[in-house]
Amino acid sequence: MTENILDSSGNVFIDLGFPPDEASILQMRADLITDIRKFIIGKNLTQVNAAEILGVSQSRISDLVRDKWEKFSLEILITLATKAGMHVSVNIAA
Repeated sequence: MTENILDSSGNVFIDLGFPPDEASILQMRADLITDIRKFIIGKNLTQVNAAEILGVSQSRISDLVRDKWEKFSLEILITLATKAGMHVSVNIAA
């Protein structure tokens, strides 16, 4: 049996066959969720403390830490990251 090993495009969602526009948004959402989770873990916050800091309910934090990324729009993730003190920017490459 021969295995085909393909190089990654750098975006797992493109590699999975999503259209480029959708893949870009999905990648941004995944990156932001990861960064927000790192913030929560790095500050050793409880879900209640994280909810207070980020201005959302504890159940929203629970969804975030349990990787329920489908429940979060890109806009809300940018808002949460900003409330966590992060600088969010979009790099556009041609």
